[in-house]
Amino acid sequence: MMNDTATIAPASADDCNDAGAITLTAISKWFDTADAGPLTVLQDINLAVPAHSIFAILGASGCGKSTLLNIISGILTPDRGNVCFGGVRARDFANWRSISYMFQEDRLLPWRTARANIEFSLEAGDMPRAERRERAVEALRLVKLTGFEEAFPHQLSGGMRSRVALARSLVTDPAILLMDEPFSRLDAQTRAQMHDELLHIQSIKQMTIVFVTHDVEEAVVLADEVVVLAPRPGRVREIVSIACARPRDPTDPQAIQYIQRLRALI
Repeated sequence: MMNDTATIAPASADDCNDAGAITLTAISKWFDTADAGPLTVLQDINLAVPAHSIFAILGASGCGKSTLLNIISGILTPDRGNVCFGGVRARDFANWRSISYMFQEDRLLPWRTARANIEFSLEAGDMPRAERRERAVEALRLVKLTGFEEAFPHQLSGGMRSRVALARSLVTDPAILLMDEPFSRLDAQTRAQMHDELLHIQSIKQMTIVFVTHDVEEAVVLADEVVVLAPRPGRVREIVSIACARPRDPTDPQAIQYIQRLRALI
């Protein structure tokens, strides 16, 4: 019998502590609509993501998963509440380069090679060209694409393009990696391979990873904790800690219990 759920206590919008690498306090977000007025997408989201953990955001389509991730990344600003990184409010946080974002689409530039696509993430600063090249090559090695440095995106398979996108997200050596359904376009076998690669890289880099998914099995295979959002407006329904040892087989009886539990919550 699993006793693995956590209850989120109410918090005021002024709270900001260092309980986790990322702390969300009373986050709400709404958008104006032409006919119906403000549409509330997220309501009173309170979360603490532990440092060096893998944290999944799970829920039905339209529950605000990507909106929540975009608020964490700074792409969107909450209409109420605070986002904190290690106890520092987002508005005072200076080290945004320590946060990397991997989108659902690989967004590779077709006229650039794999190496040049990765170097693009480093070109905004004053890093010497030789160092950019060295770091890009190392990032490709980390995702097991040594030998494909000069390949263009059209010459790569879908899985290889995802590896390049992951390498581009890793080349800045982020402390926090945000991922918005990054493997959803891959076939099941390639997706499983990417899961293994991500877990291996996280064990080396010790990043904090927050990823959005609609795939319950993916959440169970990868995450230390899974937050399930209730839809419209998105609210924390429950947080489930996944206590299975890694590597996790989604057909294992214990994993199946978690999968069934999470499906029942969506």
